[in-house]
Amino acid sequence: MPPVTIKDVARAAGVSPKTVSRVMNAEAHVRPAVRDHVLRVVAELDYRPNAYARSLSSSRSYLIGLFFDDPASGYAAEVQLGAMARCRHHGYHLVVERIDRDGPETLDEVSRTLQALQLAGVILTPPICDWSDLTDLLDHRGIPVVKLNSSRTGSSAAVIHIDDYQAARDMTDHLITLGHRDIAFVQGIVSHDAAGKRLAGFCDAMRCAGIGIRDAWIQAGDFSFRSGMAAGDAILSTNDHPSAVFAANDEMALGVLVSAAHRNIAVPKALSVVGFDDAPISRMAWPQLTTIRQPNAVLASVAIDILADPSYQQAGDRPARSVQVPYTFIGRSSSGPA
Repeated sequence: MPPVTIKDVARAAGVSPKTVSRVMNAEAHVRPAVRDHVLRVVAELDYRPNAYARSLSSSRSYLIGLFFDDPASGYAAEVQLGAMARCRHHGYHLVVERIDRDGPETLDEVSRTLQALQLAGVILTPPICDWSDLTDLLDHRGIPVVKLNSSRTGSSAAVIHIDDYQAARDMTDHLITLGHRDIAFVQGIVSHDAAGKRLAGFCDAMRCAGIGIRDAWIQAGDFSFRSGMAAGDAILSTNDHPSAVFAANDEMALGVLVSAAHRNIAVPKALSVVGFDDAPISRMAWPQLTTIRQPNAVLASVAIDILADPSYQQAGDRPARSVQVPYTFIGRSSSGPA
């Protein structure tokens, strides 16, 4: 069966193809009743406009870039699913790009990609959402940007985030309520805004409870499984190890779990391990991870809504937007009494 065309929609709706085009492009000067009628016909016929053809006819791009440093992570998978579903709703297409911050020619490669694709907007994920060289490049080119899991606004960037600080306090309070006093923390990339807020939330919760923090039990990580395992090795290498470890994301928490398993340290009987994100691996780990659920698919959906808004795509100063979405504490079997 041939695909439905804009002419098919116009014929069924009793309007001109130009009117259908205006409705699909969210242009002004279309009466609400006509817009609603056309959108109903579009839904009934399951019309999917061709992004390339729309770009040619309207001088607007219908491609949105989603930039990751690690597109293979569980976090990235959830973000992509949310973004793709919302792109489909708005008639956009998603372009996923890996950004290697340490690559010597990364910015030149990004610049060539931007020139070739003419993106309508870009979603930046952590930790590259806080890389000023990249955000400056996008700002210089006038490309609308939405940053996930950051609270740093820019001249042309909206931000969507959870309250990382309070979420980390809640998780630390959970461990303290269970009787833990010897608690270690595996932090994320120091330059990443959310990672700093999670560390601050942990430290403040400990201080408010009158509990000291050992310097040796604050270990550096980079959000990867490998760094979590290395941190776990450093924390658990002595007999005088903590009774609980809070990792700033689930992949690092999984690394701590493996490090504990190598040393025959039972979780949660002898060691509680908790994470952050509620990535798919948190439910596949054994024991399943206690964690903080940040709704990654929702964050991505909100980002697409902002970028698909014609008023946000207009050149010039864009109004600063900061959207905070709620998080959820998820208690599972990796945490128990001290």
